[in-house]
Amino acid sequence: MRYYDWFGDGVLTVGVIPLACCVLEVEAAVAGRAALPEPPPGSAVVLLVAGTVTDAVAPAVAAAVAAHPGARVVAFGACASAGGPYWDSPVVTKGVDQLVAVDRYVPGCPPTPEALELLLTRGYADA
Repeated sequence: MRYYDWFGDGVLTVGVIPLACCVLEVEAAVAGRAALPEPPPGSAVVLLVAGTVTDAVAPAVAAAVAAHPGARVVAFGACASAGGPYWDSPVVTKGVDQLVAVDRYVPGCPPTPEALELLLTRGYADA
């Protein structure tokens, strides 16, 4: 997992769980932001699940979320939200909300980097 200091002041840390193609849009949104080895103490943490959650990676995704108590979870893209075009595959989890509580959904295939930027800069950490 990669972490980014979203505003450059340690207030909001975004952790990215990169699973598939949506992570390219996340990487475009985080370009130029400081990468961190872990969230700083006192930082609000938002975890982005970006891509298709398969049954094989589902335990790792659930463990990553469990390792960050109090973090807000964002399902980024159609695949993370509902299985996307792979919803009928027997090995695809039909949305990350089948595993963990999701606070926000960012729709699209793929969602734009601007959609993520808008979500995070409108006071999401305080919502």
